[in-house]
Amino acid sequence: MIKNKPAKAKKAGWQFFIGGQEKTALIENLALLLSSGLNVSAALLAVQEETKSKSLKLIISNVNTDVENGLTLWRALEKTDFFPDSIIALIRIGEESGRLSANLKIVSEQTEKNHKFRSQLRSAMMYPVFVLALTLIIAIGIAWFILPRLATVFSQLDITLPPITQIMINFGSFLGTYGYLVVPAFIFLLLLTIYFLFFNKKTRFIGQDIILLSPGIKKLIRELELARFGYLLGTLLDAGLPIETALDSIKTSGAFIRYQKFYTFLKNSIESGNSFQKSFSHYRHINSLIPHSVQQMIIAGEQSGNLANILIKIGQSYTEKTEMTTKNIVIILEPILLIIVWLGVITVALSIILPIYSLIGGLNKY
Repeated sequence: MIKNKPAKAKKAGWQFFIGGQEKTALIENLALLLSSGLNVSAALLAVQEETKSKSLKLIISNVNTDVENGLTLWRALEKTDFFPDSIIALIRIGEESGRLSANLKIVSEQTEKNHKFRSQLRSAMMYPVFVLALTLIIAIGIAWFILPRLATVFSQLDITLPPITQIMINFGSFLGTYGYLVVPAFIFLLLLTIYFLFFNKKTRFIGQDIILLSPGIKKLIRELELARFGYLLGTLLDAGLPIETALDSIKTSGAFIRYQKFYTFLKNSIESGNSFQKSFSHYRHINSLIPHSVQQMIIAGEQSGNLANILIKIGQSYTEKTEMTTKNIVIILEPILLIIVWLGVITVALSIILPIYSLIGGLNKY
């Protein structure tokens, strides 16, 4: 681990506008230029010329100035507070071992893999979220603008309304009177609930637990985490990064709190001198996070001294599985979402059609 680290400069606000893809491009270009034989300063100048972001140009300029003044690349990057400690440690190991370009390539692959895993999860969730949001918007529109008019029409008819129609009419009359207050308040509360369930750092574990209760989504998340855990930990260990720093890197870049807690426990346990086998046996509900077969593979890899390669193979295996699971989830969710939409349409249709049948029956009787 990196010791005697200099104090980091306070992160400037404009750094937050630099995206992850720009960081990945910076590392990839540096790795390519250094492997072609350029020195660090010349490579930084070349990357700076190609960079369009003014903020990133300024960071590269500051790094290059420090390198020209005698600092190593990892110390110059550390001063900017632009990359996490795990990446800085990987760059440091690369400089000290003479394989800087190779380690920079690993850093870019690590960043790209994190982006890919997050994209897979977002793509799996995008379709159902879009359909449900569109359904909710249409339902609000019908309830707010159409039901109050139907309430006026049916109230003038001298017929006994079916229970489902009576409920809809009462709801429509209520929205006709108080809709300008109720609908905005409902939307505000819905957005507030979504924020606290999925975005607030202190309460988002509740939303994540709800997601993890869904059978298909739970399987996808576990496969994504195993793919990320195996590939990233394996490549970081293979590059010479200490296991504690590698686990800290995986924890920091993770999205789900359950897995972050597990990685923190695993790091602390290994720092205390425990093996993977002992660490797994002391963690509650470990089988819900990592299957028993994967645990045995990791234990066997640790005992044989081949842990990095075993982890990389686990990551590759589960990367293939996530692609299939993502496709299957969309296929499975389609009929479920259609049923939800269909039930809503049927409810509205019956509430309108049943009174009309009653009216026609009354007219025929008359």
